[in-house]
Amino acid sequence: MIPQTLIRYIETEIIPRYEHFDKAHNLSHVQTVIDESLALAKLYPQADERLVYTIAAYHDTGLCRDRATHHLVSGEIIAADSNLLQWFDKAEIKIMREAVEDHRASTDHEPRSIYGKIVAEADRIIDADITLRRTVQYGLKQNPTADEAWHYQRFHKHLMEKYAPGGYLKLWFPDSKNAGRLKELQTIIADEIRLRSIFHQMFEEEKR
Repeated sequence: MIPQTLIRYIETEIIPRYEHFDKAHNLSHVQTVIDESLALAKLYPQADERLVYTIAAYHDTGLCRDRATHHLVSGEIIAADSNLLQWFDKAEIKIMREAVEDHRASTDHEPRSIYGKIVAEADRIIDADITLRRTVQYGLKQNPTADEAWHYQRFHKHLMEKYAPGGYLKLWFPDSKNAGRLKELQTIIADEIRLRSIFHQMFEEEKR
């Protein structure tokens, strides 16, 4: 059971921070990660939903500083938030900090707890349309003046490095919805004619 006081605190003080982030990490994103995390937690009785909910809410708060180290900054933010001592002891806050630090897809180590695995899996949100559009959006945010050819090259390189077979994306729950969705995405990535067509349409829509 998640205390209502904790929910109110997070809904008024933490979640609104996502209003200031990019389209791929906005309010809709954090709410989806919270929902997916809680759904995964129901499959693992050892997971405390209070921790799961809080980790998901804080997981991208470090974007207030930068993207490259946001997972570490998010960990600093959750560890420094003394308000959380109303609901958690110091050992639980340490677990939550580690889970937030471990959620990034490109991390070089396995998450240190079930909580890190849950938020990492929930954060993947592998949906072909969402994943491809977020990749286009991120490129436009980083380099809005570049031409379409440059953006497609960056788009394709990122997808190959992260989502193609052998990519750095790791899924921690083989029976999750993401496992099947990843195969669907890989089918699209492998068909470059189809991929270019999808990219062109999304690129034109996002530029408007």
